[in-house]
Amino acid sequence: MKLKVIITFCLALTCMQSIAQESVPQDSEKLYVVGTSLYNGEYIPHIELPTFYAYAPIKFKNKRQRREYTRLVRDVKKTLPLAIEIRTIIIETYEYLQTLPDDKAREKHLDKLEKGLKEQYTPKMKKLTLRQGKLLIKLVDRECNQSAYQLVKLFMGSFKAAFYNTFASFFGASLKKSYDPDGEDWMVEQVVVKVITGVL
Repeated sequence: MKLKVIITFCLALTCMQSIAQESVPQDSEKLYVVGTSLYNGEYIPHIELPTFYAYAPIKFKNKRQRREYTRLVRDVKKTLPLAIEIRTIIIETYEYLQTLPDDKAREKHLDKLEKGLKEQYTPKMKKLTLRQGKLLIKLVDRECNQSAYQLVKLFMGSFKAAFYNTFASFFGASLKKSYDPDGEDWMVEQVVVKVITGVL
């Protein structure tokens, strides 16, 4: 009787061990390191989840509205990366300008930067439609918290800001156009958030 119990116990242990080995990932790629937080004197797992944005489904009245939305998604996907690049360039430029000794050195650097940006971005800008160009102006305002006009004025002076704005006005655009996520640009904001979070 004791022998049967011991054999049964050994078989049960063997089964449990094999099940445990199967349930634990064998290679390190399947393991996840989870942070911990102190809560009421005990350490508990702590995982930060990304913010989830929930929007009511957009109801289209007709096919034309659906086509407009599809075009907006396409335009945002094309112009948002450019707006993010512009934000990065502005931050890096501002930080670098702080390291330069005087206004003359800053002016020289900005002239060089303007020339380089024209060479790099003119081909990309030529590929944008007028609609995408106007959207880009708004997205620059979204990403930088300043209009394109204010940014040009800040880095290149009032004269160039006025010149570029006048040039844009020939095409029905304005560098002074601001982004209004709670007003006229509510749908753009939804699309931008969905693109950033990978929903679209």
